[in-house]
Amino acid sequence: MSIRTGVDAGGTKTVAVVSDGTRELSRAVGPAGAVRPGRAMAAASTIATTVRRSLAAAGLLRTDVLVVGASGVGREEERQALRDALRIEGVTDRLLVTTDIEIALEAAFGESQGIVLLAGTGSFGAARLADGGVARQGGYGWQMGDEGSAYAIGRAALEAAGRGHDGRGLATSLEERLIGLTRSNAFADLVRWAVSAGPAEVAALAGSVLAAAEDGDQVAESILSTAAAGLGAHATALLPNFPGEGPVGVALAGGLLEQEPYRRRVESVLARTPRLALRPGPLDPVTGALALAARQEP
Repeated sequence: MSIRTGVDAGGTKTVAVVSDGTRELSRAVGPAGAVRPGRAMAAASTIATTVRRSLAAAGLLRTDVLVVGASGVGREEERQALRDALRIEGVTDRLLVTTDIEIALEAAFGESQGIVLLAGTGSFGAARLADGGVARQGGYGWQMGDEGSAYAIGRAALEAAGRGHDGRGLATSLEERLIGLTRSNAFADLVRWAVSAGPAEVAALAGSVLAAAEDGDQVAESILSTAAAGLGAHATALLPNFPGEGPVGVALAGGLLEQEPYRRRVESVLARTPRLALRPGPLDPVTGALALAARQEP
């Protein structure tokens, strides 16, 4: 029996699943395992720790094959750095390091054509083409892109809270919600928090926007509608890669799209775009890593 382990290492969490090739034996969730420039060793430590927890839950010490799909390894330099660091961890005999895009496409479509939209801390759109190649949109990080992501929603919430506080914008419950979520005592404390907050911390504010919108806050609703349109635009921009008039499958992945209020809005945007055919159900990208692991065996 060959033991396969697949990993989805993102900007919010790391998921490791151990399989014997026929069924899932165990699953573990750990902290963010995305690779930041010059931080491959730290990412490898997080990934390996999560893998070991999953292996231990299955009563195992090592895996025969390990496939890691990680955010932040779009360039070969980062892939090689993570590959080298994971080999030092010594949890597997055969190792493949690839992108989070690749495992998401594999989970959704295998070797067939289709589009994946992912929204977690960041966001991107990617398409598997007829020739097996991959086209992508976005994924440029919080400074240059990440439209429709949890970070984009959290950032917009902070802006809306500031405008509402000053009277430059509509009144919103977001100021009070964000003060509470960040454990600030007053608006001035929230300002100080925002100055030093990193992308993951800002992204964590998205849940407050979802809750506010469900409670009828129109500012929060506008933020979510804008975010959903921004994410959907990735799929629209990828459509020219699919000649003809036939339908093109679209799958949704990422922690933010596991939240029904946001997923519902994105689905509504996609439903209004001709040719896009939404794939039902949530996507579990780590299953794509396991599928790739099966191909690594002799």
